[in-house]
Amino acid sequence: MAEIVVKEILDAGVHYGHRASRWNPKMRPYIYGRRNQIHIIDIKETIRGLIRAKKYLMRVAAHGSLILFVGTKRQAAASLEELATECGMPFCTERWLGGTLTNFRTVRARLKRLEELEAMRESGEIDTYSKKMQSTLLREYRKIYRNLNGIRDMNRLPECLVVIDPNKEKNAVHEAHLLGIKVVALIDTDSDPDTVDLPIPGNDDSLRSIRLIAQHLCDAIKQGKSLRPNEPKKADPSDEPKPVPSIA
Repeated sequence: MAEIVVKEILDAGVHYGHRASRWNPKMRPYIYGRRNQIHIIDIKETIRGLIRAKKYLMRVAAHGSLILFVGTKRQAAASLEELATECGMPFCTERWLGGTLTNFRTVRARLKRLEELEAMRESGEIDTYSKKMQSTLLREYRKIYRNLNGIRDMNRLPECLVVIDPNKEKNAVHEAHLLGIKVVALIDTDSDPDTVDLPIPGNDDSLRSIRLIAQHLCDAIKQGKSLRPNEPKKADPSDEPKPVPSIA
């Protein structure tokens, strides 16, 4: 890895973990040491995890599969929404709704309802209802939009998730495991690396750390998409993701 990347990681504070009293012993292989009761993450492990994750995401994107970004904590939301949009992938940065993956057909039905409500607003049909009904419909619209707008174009299940802090997003990680969906995660010293497929050890509380790692992953996805054939592909009506090469 180029020296500039090492410098970026250090400057962004990616190597700062949690207080030693809060650590998960399974993170021991990824910890360099301790400073002022704060665990310091081994940046060699961060770089190793980042390289593996980028190679995998590039293959997934080149294959035409979807990658869902998940990060609902305040520090992650804005960057993930921006970067997921930049690389043309769905995102969840508000609240993870139970069943987003495991009850995908129902979620798609809610998105259809969102389209109906938007059509009512654009056509002016909503103005024909009573003030009370208008208020109810607008409240319904805002709720669905806030929770599901980031996945409105996700017409099939993703091949993998990119998660910031699997502790915070444990429900999303659990649903992914139930369906055999791979999980790439920025994972801090208080987390269990066994819960994800491709851990990237690093600070998952810092804006700069999250932004840097997410930017690298986004760049890998864009690079992978650029390798796809130029001819348009037919939409796949199946809810099942297409298989991709193993991550080994």
